[in-house]
Amino acid sequence: MLVLKRQVGEKLVIGNEITIEVLAVGGDGVRLGIVAPRETSVHRFEIFAEIQAANCAASHTAAATSHAALASLAARLRTPEEAEEATAAALGQSSST
Repeated sequence: MLVLKRQVGEKLVIGNEITIEVLAVGGDGVRLGIVAPRETSVHRFEIFAEIQAANCAASHTAAATSHAALASLAARLRTPEEAEEATAAALGQSSST
């Protein structure tokens, strides 16, 4: 972690496109001004963590939904004989008697 000391009115630059300026210091807080390209998202860390958790939960839900949808589609595409064989195989039985 890089630690910098800045005073009110001083700036720092990240990359070539992001500028952060110390606007005010008072009490327990620091006010920062951030200039960044529109496509760069800027969030407080606690908001960023909530977004990440929501994205992770959505991806797990989507994966489970996709698996169930594929299984359903596969079942609908099977002929009755193939469905019987798949069911027997899943149960560990032989379909040829």
